[in-house]
Amino acid sequence: MGRPRFWDPAGDRHGGTPTYPWRMAPTGYLTRRQLRARGLRPGGQPVAGQILWRSRFGGTRPAFLYRLALAKPVRPMTPARAAALAKANAARRTCPGCGRDAGYVLPAHLGTCLPCADGTALAA
Repeated sequence: MGRPRFWDPAGDRHGGTPTYPWRMAPTGYLTRRQLRARGLRPGGQPVAGQILWRSRFGGTRPAFLYRLALAKPVRPMTPARAAALAKANAARRTCPGCGRDAGYVLPAHLGTCLPCADGTALAA
């Protein structure tokens, strides 16, 4: 049995980025999601490596790695940021056709709520 397909710690085969197979990243390198689970963010550092794996839908998928030592704490949520986020989420739920809050994020491919898309919206 040879070396794993995506084993390239020098980055020779994958565009200069150190590459590792699934679950074989070196200690001290984490994905964005793993950093967030620890209350951290990349903090402007460049990508330090990547994990590649074969997707069951064909092709390969990447997950970028960042150095834990260079990560910064997540910025706290301020009242202004919370208000802006609430306003943005409300806009994603408001139907431009009937103007009501649909209670769910509107499907991007429809652009309206489901009753408006079906033509079954009640005329008010």
